[in-house]
Amino acid sequence: MASSPLDIRHLQTLIALSDTGSLAKAADRVFVTQSALSHQLKALETHYGTSLFERNTKPLRFTQAGARLLAAAREVVQITAQAEREVAQWVSGRSGELRVAVECHTCFDWLMPAMDALREHWPEVELDIVSGFHTEPTTLVENGTADFAVIHDEPPKRAGVVTEHLFTYETLAIVSPLHAYAQKAYLQPQDFIGETLISYPVDDAMLDVVRHFLAPHDIKPRRRNAELTIAILQLVASGRGIAALPEWSVRPYLDRGYVVGIPLGPKGLHCELHAAMPESLASRAYIRDFIAKVREQAPRAMEAIA
Repeated sequence: MASSPLDIRHLQTLIALSDTGSLAKAADRVFVTQSALSHQLKALETHYGTSLFERNTKPLRFTQAGARLLAAAREVVQITAQAEREVAQWVSGRSGELRVAVECHTCFDWLMPAMDALREHWPEVELDIVSGFHTEPTTLVENGTADFAVIHDEPPKRAGVVTEHLFTYETLAIVSPLHAYAQKAYLQPQDFIGETLISYPVDDAMLDVVRHFLAPHDIKPRRRNAELTIAILQLVASGRGIAALPEWSVRPYLDRGYVVGIPLGPKGLHCELHAAMPESLASRAYIRDFIAKVREQAPRAMEAIA
């Protein structure tokens, strides 16, 4: 057999395909064009003489051969990342500071495990969370109050601030199993007319369902607020209204049938989380490691990301 065409880029591409389920999103993840990514995959399949993916499946599905190669890719990338981390720690020193600000109530499901993992590998990096939920966390990065902000949607470019896509997730409408909508395949914006939207006590601009689904149609349902996710779900389960929450934050309650999750629109409402950080820190090894850990922890917290 001729020498293998595999290098670390190909392994990262296979992992991106598994995580995102589509060629287009995987190409964005590894910063290549879709055409270049397709060429990489074709070269691999030609080299090994077998298909690595089932054709015309959504999300993309690996063949048995592809699954074996993917498992090897994850192992090699993990070992390589560990080696790079150890070298970086030795070269650049192990100390630093990472103050994290968030604008979402549900982020802690994956943020805390990511911080715990970072603390294990970088014990001398001082980790902290900027207290409270912030409508403009990027401003905290600008003024030096935070070193890393988790934000919805890609923000406008700001001098001295670097932004990076973290992951995509789905927001679902959440209703009682007894609600008239419980059997619907998906909800339209008009379905919220006359309903009560149960949400966290934040401005409309911070709610995905309002910003991306209802506001473009000038629909403004009644609002009822609750501080905790479980309180929101209890109100929904008792028929007090409809919620709209990230799938990862409600999966255990959906699995138990406590509430019902319904896509928003025929294609679902898929939203993005981004990171903002000072340009002076963006290339620091522990920052890069933290972003990698966020991307590792998010699928575990939500079972799958788009």
